[in-house]
Amino acid sequence: MRRSAASVPTNIAEGCGREGRPEYVRFLRIAAGPAAEIDYQLLLAQDLGFLQNDAFASLNSISRELAKVLGALIASLSK
Repeated sequence: MRRSAASVPTNIAEGCGREGRPEYVRFLRIAAGPAAEIDYQLLLAQDLGFLQNDAFASLNSISRELAKVLGALIASLSK
């Protein structure tokens, strides 16, 4: 989960350092992959009893918000 969480901003930063908007959008899309991994890993952690329901709800809300923000940013830059 830590690797996935670190991968999201790492890919965003790498995209910022590339030339042009299409490359940036490509790296935002790549960042969306680890964001989706985090959703699954949270579900798995809850199913395995590593997360209490309240912790899961809080982290899941943050994870879903991240996915929405990434999606909106991708959509706005893809126009």
